[in-house]
Amino acid sequence: MSNEDAVSLFGKSVVALKNFSAEEIHLVLNTARKMKQIIRRGGDKKLPNLRGKAIVNLFYEPSTRTRTSFELAGKYLGADVVSINSGTSSIVKGESLRDTLRTIEAMGVDAIVMRHKAEGAADFATQVVKPIIINAGDGAHAHPSQALLDLFTIEQRKGRLVGLKVVIVGDILHSRVARSDVYAMTKMGMNVHLAGPKTLLPRFFEFDGVTLHESVDEAIQGADVINVLRIQLERQQAGLFPSTREYARVFGINDDRLRLAADDVLILHPGPQNKGLEISSEVTYGERSAIQEQVQNGVAVRMALLDLTLNGGTNS
Repeated sequence: MSNEDAVSLFGKSVVALKNFSAEEIHLVLNTARKMKQIIRRGGDKKLPNLRGKAIVNLFYEPSTRTRTSFELAGKYLGADVVSINSGTSSIVKGESLRDTLRTIEAMGVDAIVMRHKAEGAADFATQVVKPIIINAGDGAHAHPSQALLDLFTIEQRKGRLVGLKVVIVGDILHSRVARSDVYAMTKMGMNVHLAGPKTLLPRFFEFDGVTLHESVDEAIQGADVINVLRIQLERQQAGLFPSTREYARVFGINDDRLRLAADDVLILHPGPQNKGLEISSEVTYGERSAIQEQVQNGVAVRMALLDLTLNGGTNS
């Protein structure tokens, strides 16, 4: 790549992957590969890359994997990291999102990692404050770091991305993970298929080159990768599928169903899981599963995002 084509994320917020180029995604994945080596080495994992930088994790929704991995990512890079839980802050007193963001900005922070239940909250944040905003999930809109760690995990296991058949199974309609995955995977030359009950598939499909299936058996024929989404049981009151037992029978990923996929099919799940519903315990803990590896890769990818946006670096 020539200097004219050099890619950098320095000083940029990460709101969604819709506006990311394939080159920018490659940059994150290449940087994450180096970060993973740091995580896996013995002894001191600390790097000086972000020494003197301050990062706030602002989470309006519960999270284990994303919040903890962003916190560790910042600390491994030498930054000062503070996590704010909406239940123990002035948010419970009615403080608006704008005022919370401006309060955090006034403390001199360099980046805000934010999760919010409202679609567009991260984009709004970029318009009202100057620190870099990294979207850790906004409603059903986007979850860019999850999609990047999914790509990174696939590349680590498969050695490539281009041409792989990926099937995303479950509640596509309400999934920020699915949307971010589709944007990223199609840009990287992957063949993406979406499967789930008709009521959980988007009615007005916004993506080109993606195949929709109401039959999971049809979708996973010869699949190289299956990404199983959590069924959001809190939405079951809306009657979007007959029963959890029926969903598990028709759409659940189990060993019997995996016989339809490629012999070396890779299983992903963003977590947390409803074992026995969308995925069986045997598949979760089987040799084809990379679910625990996704967790470690999440730290590496989030280290890459923080380092690239706050410290610079190019893919030249």
